[in-house]
Amino acid sequence: MKPILDNLVEMTGHRDHLRLEVSVLSTLQKLPAIKSVRALEVFQSHNEAYVRPRTWHDKGQMVTSDCEAPSDPRRVPLSAYPALHECIGRRQPHALDTVRRGEHMLWMPVWLHDQVHACIEVTQSRPFSAHKLDVIQSVFLVYQNYQSLLDYSERDALTGLFNRKTFDEQFARRGGISSAAVAAAPTVEADGSQERDEPLRHWLAVVDIDHFKQVNDRFGHLYGDEVLILIANILRSSFRSHDRIFRFGGEEFVVLLRSTTLATAHKAFNRFRDAVQEYRFPQVGQVTVSLGFASTERGAPVEILGQADQALYYAKEHGRNRVCYYDDLVSAGHLHVKLAHDDVELF
Repeated sequence: MKPILDNLVEMTGHRDHLRLEVSVLSTLQKLPAIKSVRALEVFQSHNEAYVRPRTWHDKGQMVTSDCEAPSDPRRVPLSAYPALHECIGRRQPHALDTVRRGEHMLWMPVWLHDQVHACIEVTQSRPFSAHKLDVIQSVFLVYQNYQSLLDYSERDALTGLFNRKTFDEQFARRGGISSAAVAAAPTVEADGSQERDEPLRHWLAVVDIDHFKQVNDRFGHLYGDEVLILIANILRSSFRSHDRIFRFGGEEFVVLLRSTTLATAHKAFNRFRDAVQEYRFPQVGQVTVSLGFASTERGAPVEILGQADQALYYAKEHGRNRVCYYDDLVSAGHLHVKLAHDDVELF
């Protein structure tokens, strides 16, 4: 029992979701008769649920996937795991199945915000006893509760989106998100069309609600808060599950659009802008947003965010309710590149 308690102490000392995931898998791997443990990511792509291995034990160490979920060649439809599929559909705490002789499987879905985002998979060489199930599920519940606490600390209280602190930590830790390794590939649009020979990149957009102070002044802060919540909902429905959306405070939001072409980025950001413009906000009526975006492949995080901010302010100063791309503005001579030396940006 003491080794398990020691592992639980180590596990709850982490302040990062991925490290916490690695820690719980390491804890479970040390239990008797366990053959393998994996964390499976559950995600939606083209209106179908998929699973793919995200973290697993290999040759004595934990390995984490380094590719985006929708493009992972190891992804399979959730229906390929019938016991897990049924478990999630019925909202059961776990599923058991014997896939072949000497391989007994246990799946435990991880629920956050009433959705399954991941699943812990445990395989052992003999059937799971009631005592073994109790031990594994106790470890799992500690893990899931701590995941929920971490998630709560990373979220904006009003909208439920990721907060500014989470953005700073994630973006700085990765040194921005480099897209140099993303190869050119066809991108499939929602209408089935494809764009070929255009590189896939990551894009950072800054979104600002136009004339939001007037909304607060005229209708009051309760209606202003409702506008923020509804804008957050439109953001969620406008982008994919593996994109990231943050609220920076006030009326400013940030979108990290992953692995797509410039043309598709333009379409996605303008679709969101149109969706806001067409929405009828209770009492307030029509609301519009301005958006500036930049590629994440060049410069330090502060530079990339600064480029998107420059494009946003150009959009706000030239009519509002529009989307502006930083590189286009520089090419047209509307903006000038700021010089940076030794990671200190000179303004």
